[in-house]
Amino acid sequence: MNALTVGLVCFLLFYFLLHNLALRLNARSASKELPPEFRGTYDAAEYARSQEYTRAQSRLDTASSTVNTFFLVGFILLGGFAWLETAVSALQAPWLVQGLVFLGSFAAIFELLNLPLELASVFGLEERYGFNRTTAATFVLDKLKTYGLTAVIGAVAASGILLFFRAFPQFGWLLAWAFLALFMLLLQYVGPNWILPLFNRFTPLEEGPLREAIKDTARKTGFDLEGISVMDGSKRSNKSNAFFTGLGRKKRIVLFDTLINRHTPAELSAVLAHEIGHFKLKHIWKKTFLGLAQTGIILFLLSLVLHYKTLYTAFGLNGTPIYAGLLFFAILYSPVNLLVSLATNALSRCYEYEADKFAAKAIQRPRDLSSALKRLARDNLSNLTPHRLYVCLEYSHPPILERLRHLNGLEPALTEAEKEG
Repeated sequence: MNALTVGLVCFLLFYFLLHNLALRLNARSASKELPPEFRGTYDAAEYARSQEYTRAQSRLDTASSTVNTFFLVGFILLGGFAWLETAVSALQAPWLVQGLVFLGSFAAIFELLNLPLELASVFGLEERYGFNRTTAATFVLDKLKTYGLTAVIGAVAASGILLFFRAFPQFGWLLAWAFLALFMLLLQYVGPNWILPLFNRFTPLEEGPLREAIKDTARKTGFDLEGISVMDGSKRSNKSNAFFTGLGRKKRIVLFDTLINRHTPAELSAVLAHEIGHFKLKHIWKKTFLGLAQTGIILFLLSLVLHYKTLYTAFGLNGTPIYAGLLFFAILYSPVNLLVSLATNALSRCYEYEADKFAAKAIQRPRDLSSALKRLARDNLSNLTPHRLYVCLEYSHPPILERLRHLNGLEPALTEAEKEG
């Protein structure tokens, strides 16, 4: 064990304590009094149930964090990586195959470790609170599809990185970056058109008031909408959502069937205006380029340490196989990733406020978006008063209550502007 091992283990334990402290504070942060903004949306029983759901989620997340952290620490300290490398080397296969088996085996171990907790979440927690609609057959089929896709996508991405780093030690990180950038952009196209339909059925939204309201909102905002689809989200969960897919002229909105059943056309148009705001304000491209820049920095840092023997001895290896170095660096990068995630989450929350403001101006009725957010919070049993530490660590969106207060603050200005207009 060297200083790097000690430092990494200390950080893993530090993050474990920090994360679980945030979970505990979040579970205790629920206000006993229903916030006034939600009067008329929740009754006392529904509000109490949302708090129970938050506490139950926290307990399950704590169990997951405990299992993952102590397994990883034990795997490092007890020579698990050395054992795995010995087993992979015994295959006497080409080095790239060995590398993919090494990486895939570690991922598979973690998947098997977390499978019981996932089952407890889907068929225990979500079932108990009325969200789960996944059958055992659907769950198994989804897992098999996910494993197949993960194997293919992961193998392509990992192979590109390993090949470029091995063939070009000095500037392989730059070629790997270019490769991953193109691959990520390709997935932006392939995902909506080929991958998502493997899991869900998408049908065109039928003609009627909702379709016309959505088209009208798109026209008002100058948004070129290719199509409007309904996804059978109720096949797996009773929760609601909506999202955009596609790039360029192939943009289309996807509405969960559960969302359509619970919201008015005005509310759904407001949700659409919010999503259009992300496109109009270039949030999607900004996040994409930020992700690409972050990937480039990570690959550059990887190139600086990939050939240092200290990296390998910290995890119990005597040799320096670069596929092991790739995994070790990913684990070692976790302290930096914590700081990066704090910044990216904060930026994402700012983008959500900007998109809300865009939507409020576009529809001139922020109360419609507020109403939609309230219904979503109630139907999904959202925590209305999360703790600030948990928000900083985990939330890419502002808490619902803060978004409502932000929208309420926009109402007077919009009303005055409408009078002047």
